[in-house]
Amino acid sequence: MDQKQINVRVDAETHAGIEARAQAAGMSVQAYAKQVLADEANDLRHRFLGAGAHFADAWAGTFAEEFGHPDGAGNGSAAAA
Repeated sequence: MDQKQINVRVDAETHAGIEARAQAAGMSVQAYAKQVLADEANDLRHRFLGAGAHFADAWAGTFAEEFGHPDGAGNGSAAAA
C-alpha cells in the first residue's frame, strides 16, 4: 500500500490529551493518531454514527417510557425496579 505522511503540530495541552488517550488504549501516540485519522476518514463509520444518532433521536422518548431515564426519573418499568 502506498503510504503518505502527515505532520501536524499541536499545543502542549492537546498533545497531553492525545498522549493520555493513547496510553489508555495501550497504543503509542503515533499509532493512536493514525487510528483516529483513519476513523475520521472512514465514510462508512460516519454514516453508521449518523444513523445511530438519528435512531436515538427518533426512539428516545419510547425508550425512556419503557425503561426510564438514566437519572432514575420516568415511569418506565426499569425506574420502578
